[in-house]
Parts: sequence; structure tokens; C-alpha cells
Amino acid sequence: MSGKLWGGRFQNSAEQWVDEFGASIGFDQQLVTEDLEGSIAHVTMLGACGILSQDEVNTIKEGLHQLQQKATEGSLEFSIANEDIHLNLEKMLIDLVGPVGGKLHTGRSRNDQVATDMHLFLKKRLQEVISLIEAFQKAIVTQAEDNIDTLAPGYTHLQRAQPISFAHHLMTYFWMLERDKQRFQDSLKRTDISPLGAGALAGTTFPIDREMSAELLGFSAVYQNSMDAVSDRDFIVEFLSNGSLLMAHLSRFAEEIILWSSEEFKFIELDDAFSTGSSIMPQKKNPDMAELIRGKAGRVYGNLMGLLTVLKGIPLAYNKDMQEDKEGMFDTLHTIVGSLKIFEGMVRTMTVAKETLHKAVHQDFSNATELADYLATKGMPFREAHEVTGKLVFLCIQRGIYLLDLSIEDLQEASSLIESDVYDVLAPEAAVQRRHSLGGTGFEQVKIQIAKAKECI
Repeated sequence: MSGKLWGGRFQNSAEQWVDEFGASIGFDQQLVTEDLEGSIAHVTMLGACGILSQDEVNTIKEGLHQLQQKATEGSLEFSIANEDIHLNLEKMLIDLVGPVGGKLHTGRSRNDQVATDMHLFLKKRLQEVISLIEAFQKAIVTQAEDNIDTLAPGYTHLQRAQPISFAHHLMTYFWMLERDKQRFQDSLKRTDISPLGAGALAGTTFPIDREMSAELLGFSAVYQNSMDAVSDRDFIVEFLSNGSLLMAHLSRFAEEIILWSSEEFKFIELDDAFSTGSSIMPQKKNPDMAELIRGKAGRVYGNLMGLLTVLKGIPLAYNKDMQEDKEGMFDTLHTIVGSLKIFEGMVRTMTVAKETLHKAVHQDFSNATELADYLATKGMPFREAHEVTGKLVFLCIQRGIYLLDLSIEDLQEASSLIESDVYDVLAPEAAVQRRHSLGGTGFEQVKIQIAKAKECI
């Protein structure tokens, strides 16, 4: 005999290393809370439907509550011999309350049980992720409010492009996160569905009430097809996909944090709590937390691709391959939760070097577009204005000066349309303020943007 709870059909036992290879208890014990919650709802339903007597229900529930208490205390001892969280807890229950504990499994399979656990688990954690995104958004808004009139060079191709409000740059990430938050919120609809009672794949002959168990667990709906209920992992793929896109946004922001805090930029300084030193170079202050987040994006992408690859070729309904759905989910959750917490603190505590940023926008050619626009408003075709401005930029490069340093004579030699008011136009502050179109970097528009952002959180 195999000694397994499912071992009646087997005469021989697997070698220990085979058990270890097939066991999932090393990682699915993270589902202990959800597995016990599902069992309590299931046995309550079995009693209400007259499938188990009330005495049997009370005995089983008393044992499950004892296991919940032990789980809270961290005193449960799991065994590889019992493979997974479900069989481990069932064995513990039978040890506590006797053979009646075996009646808990009436009308369900490990297939619908594990799917229920993961739906419950992810539903709870999605709320946590959404809350952490909002906390990060608040940190961004706070920094943005402090830097509405802080000028900064805006970049394309990592080349100075046009002056902007530094708050405008920061708020870009707010709206990325807002879309991330909405995607996680939307995915809740497909996570908030109960597979419990679907059985192995075909339902059950027992007169169960799936709607009742779903209601007891707080689910808003039940799967309408028992095979779909046990084989669906779309909700996990969706979580991994949303997590991947979130990490892409965090990685982009991390890259800018790394650049901004470098000696070459010096736009910000990170708090010591989010930096590390060098083992050999005493002067170093490394943005290691940002670098780690940038690097961890790759593991989240890998978890997504891993599960997609697992699912792409397996027939209905449940297959053991699907055991590979959990570790990537747990890892992605752990990674994005940690990354969001780190980033919130990193942005909230960073110091913006306003003087350095001010100097940067006054010592570049990011106001060149202003001169081209100025000439265009005077009636010159924009392409011609573009060429005239380009020649003036080249003149400045040859002299080692900037557009605001050119004399009016130099400017008028390039075009008679230029008048002394051009210096007001070329001022970086004016260049930013003039961008007052909806969503632009103009100071008033940034204030409007921040106000709208506050409504989102």
C-alpha cells in the first residue's frame, strides 16, 4: 500500500526523491489560510444541504478552527509525504477529529479546491497591490506639488529637448500607475469567481449548493462550466501580465532615478535609507534599490512567459503541469509589493536639486523650439524658421554660448523678423508657461493635472 490518502489503487510507494519532485507543499503552504477558509465554507454548505449531519459539521469545523489557530501561531508542521497543502491539512484534521474528518472532502476535488484557494488568495492580494499603488501615487503627487515651478530639461533620445516643469515629468508616472491600478481593479472581476464544487472536472452527484459556498467565501459569481472552473488560470496570467506592465513602468522610473542621482546629472539626491556604499570606494553612494527594481522586472516577465508556456499545450481539464502556476504567482506578488513599498519611500524622501535643474535649463538649447515658433508667428514658414534657428544654434556652439547670450544684432542678422521681445520668449520660464494646452507642461496646467490626480486617489 502506498500510504497516501488517495492510495487505495496503488500497491507500491514511490521513492522519496520522486515524492519530493512531485510535492508542492514547499510553496503552496502559503495558501493555508485560504484552504482552511474554503473548507469551512464547504462543510457549512454540506451541512445546510443535508449531506452531512450537523454533529459531523460541528466536529469538522471545530477541527478546522483549531488548525486556523495553529496556522496563526505558525505551529503547523507540513510533510512532503502528504504532497500539498490540501492533503496536509486533511491529514491534520483527521488526526484531530478522527475519521469523520475524511467526510470534509465530500463533493469536491483537489482540482476545484486548489483553484478556489488561488482565487481567494489573489483576490485579497490584489487589494493590497492596489493600495500600495495609491500610496506611491500620493508620494508622487506630494513631490509634484513641491516642484510645480521647478524647471527641468525635458528629453527625447536622452538629448535635451524642451524645458518642462519637473512636476510634469513626475506626474507622467502617476498616470502610468493609474492605468496599472485600473488594470488590477478590472482583473478583480475575473478573480472574484468561485470554482468550489466543480469537482475534478464534471461536477458531483451530491446535491451541493455552489452559490451558497461562493457567498460564504465572498465571491460575486460562480463558474458556469465545471471543466472551465478547474482548468482556468486566466486570472493568474492576467495578474502576471498586469504585474509585468507595472514593473516595466517602475523600471523606467528606476532608470531615471539612477540617471538623476548620478554625478553627471545631480538632479536629485536619494535618502541614505535607499542607497548603499561601496566596499572599496568610500565616496560612493549607489542607487541600489532602484537598480534592484530595474533588475527584478526581468523575473516578473519570466514568470508571465513561464505560465503562458505551461498552459499553451495542455488539454482539458486539470493536468499536473498546472502545479507550476503557483511559484511564479507568489514570486511576482512578492516582487511587486516590495518594489512598490521601496519606490514609495524612495520618491517621498528624495531631495530635488532645484538649483542644479535651474542651471541645466539655462545652459542648453532646449529653448530652440521657442525661437522657431517665434519666427513662425511672425509669418515665416516653420521649415524656414527651423533652418534659421538651427544655424543660430550652430553659431552658439562655435562661440561656446547659448541662444540667450546672442546679441540682438546677431539675431537680426539671421532674420529681420526678430525683435528685442525675443529674449522674453527664449526665457525657459516663459517657454514652460506658454505650454498651456490641455495636458501640457504649463504651470497652471500642471496644477489642474495634480488636482485631477487627487480625485483618482
